[in-house]
Amino acid sequence: MRRENEKGGDGSGKKGYPASVATGAVALVFLIIGFQTAMFVHKAAVTAIVNRRDRPDTVYVVDSAVAARVLAGTSPGNAAVTPRGGDMSGSDAGKVHAGGAGGNGASAAEDGSTGGRVTVKRPSVHSPSAESVYRAHAVKRVENFRFDPNTVSREDLCRLGFSEKQAASIVNYRLKGGRFRRKTDFAKSYVVADSVYRRLEPYIDIPRVDLNLADSAAFDALPGIGGYFASRMVEYRKKLGGSYSYAEQLMDIWNFDREKYDALADLITVDSAHVRPYPMWSLPEDSLRLHPYIGTYAAHGIVLFRENNPPSAWSVGALERAGVLRREDASRLGRCSIASP
Repeated sequence: MRRENEKGGDGSGKKGYPASVATGAVALVFLIIGFQTAMFVHKAAVTAIVNRRDRPDTVYVVDSAVAARVLAGTSPGNAAVTPRGGDMSGSDAGKVHAGGAGGNGASAAEDGSTGGRVTVKRPSVHSPSAESVYRAHAVKRVENFRFDPNTVSREDLCRLGFSEKQAASIVNYRLKGGRFRRKTDFAKSYVVADSVYRRLEPYIDIPRVDLNLADSAAFDALPGIGGYFASRMVEYRKKLGGSYSYAEQLMDIWNFDREKYDALADLITVDSAHVRPYPMWSLPEDSLRLHPYIGTYAAHGIVLFRENNPPSAWSVGALERAGVLRREDASRLGRCSIASP
């Protein structure tokens, strides 16, 4: 009997768990419950911050002038007045949005059916910590809009779908002197994925260099130009009377051949709004001779032609027929913008 008690107590042969094991199991259960509760509270807090950040306060203003003053007090961006009660031709007709990326600005909607009642929506001021939570957890809205990769801001790059790190990389590339001359240059950036480029390609808008607005530095930035040809391009523009009339005039510059022109033809333009008509019919002889298509002999002939013919007969073709201009010079001058007599 004594041996049985020594072996098993009740004779069952089973051993009980130590108290420490049971305590540890209970602690683990409470730890798991506590962790899940903390995660739930964190998620709920984040959701609340994001939702409140996305829902600005709403103020109803009857007078549209008051609404305009309210909108004028917001951070720089766009402002908007959209008809609420009237007919709209298109979902975005009449819309202008106030504020920049992330919806920080104000917006307004005008009710055309109630005598100009205006609804102004203006977001509250949020703490830096709330803004940080919003940027980290808010659902990212990818937008498509026209942009110049050489000037677009970091915030707008994020709106276009780039991460903050990718946007910073593009901006840093520009700050170091990099430039996107063509759309394909932007596609070659290592932070621009092929799928992203295919989506954004129709919206990339890189302005061409206007030959009549660019300075020597802008010309120098063109491929294959350099300082020498940049200065020659500025000098030749002066000789033409202050402006180029068409882009191919660059090939009239010494050693500026077709190959050099073709390498940058898609990067330059001549906007007619910036072309100065050449005052050929009023300039004195010493000024006329400076034009590369005229010279000393033709300048004297033009003055004589003006003195012996009525203004109604003055034309480049008439100067060619009179032997004042050679055919080649008359052809090039005929393409130029010339002021009327």
